[in-house]
Amino acid sequence: MDHELIEASVRNIFKAIGEDPDRPGIQETPKRVANMYEEIFSSLQQPKFEAYKLFETDDSINGELITVADIPFYSMCEHHLLPFFGTVSVGYIPQNGQVIGLSKIPRLVDYAAKRPTLQEAVTSTIGQTLMDILEPSGVGVIVKARHMCVEMRGVNKSNSVTKTSFYRGTFKEQAVRQEFLDTLKQ
Repeated sequence: MDHELIEASVRNIFKAIGEDPDRPGIQETPKRVANMYEEIFSSLQQPKFEAYKLFETDDSINGELITVADIPFYSMCEHHLLPFFGTVSVGYIPQNGQVIGLSKIPRLVDYAAKRPTLQEAVTSTIGQTLMDILEPSGVGVIVKARHMCVEMRGVNKSNSVTKTSFYRGTFKEQAVRQEFLDTLKQ
């Protein structure tokens, strides 16, 4: 990541909006913004998600629903570079006695979110990545988020929530999908 270019760009934005980039309160803002961008866009440095570990279990886990719910996330809308944030809930049904480490699912959420993106892309990246690396019989993902590009500009609709979902494999079956949705209510 090019910190110097980001810092110069932030200074130019200040100038363009009529702010003095040398004003005492904001002199260090360009450096802080560059450091922040390195953190919140860190997935751009990783072409593919590799921070996971699969575990072999006995076959008794096959066909059973595993759910990790309400994982918080923060991301940046690629259209306005404004934050959107919320929670992700993931369910999957293992097959072949293989499960993913539970802490790896929140890591996958961060991987999908830490880039300029859309909520729809976060949802599908999480779901498709789990399908690819785990090869479960099915995956379900629900993302609920608030978007600052909706709340603080444009239509100015505070507290509106956007919900997106991803269902593959056995989650296309109504009974499996309903079991997943029911676990999220508990």
